[in-house]
Amino acid sequence: MDAKDRLILRELQRDGRLTNAELAERVNLSPSPCLRRVRNLEKAGVIDRYVAIVDREAAGYPVTAFVQVTLARHDREVVDGFEKRVRETPQILTCHLMTGSSDYLLQIVVAGLDAYEDFMRETLHTTPGIATINTSFVYGTVKDTVELP
Repeated sequence: MDAKDRLILRELQRDGRLTNAELAERVNLSPSPCLRRVRNLEKAGVIDRYVAIVDREAAGYPVTAFVQVTLARHDREVVDGFEKRVRETPQILTCHLMTGSSDYLLQIVVAGLDAYEDFMRETLHTTPGIATINTSFVYGTVKDTVELP
């Protein structure tokens, strides 16, 4: 990847709906080489996919929580079962394997505190192998971006 590819990535991260002509103009390339570079970035897996960033509150999910989960055991059955449940649960936006006192950090969105209680009772509490759950609710956001530097 060279500087021109990084410029293309910066522009597409800011606006993934740019036409090739608009993108080419912004990065000072003619349309054909610009499109070729974009296709190469896609083929190489640098550009994973194109998505719309949805406002959580406007979509009916104003409550965000970060949940630390520690498993009781780390055998394959427990780990696979937990991770399968995570992948199947739409309220869980992200799940990270962690170092430190917890095994996983989940980012969860729900419609409200009642929905969070339902989520906990019906999803996490019924998942085998969980030893502890520690929740922190977001009450403000300083920065929220998906744009890489």
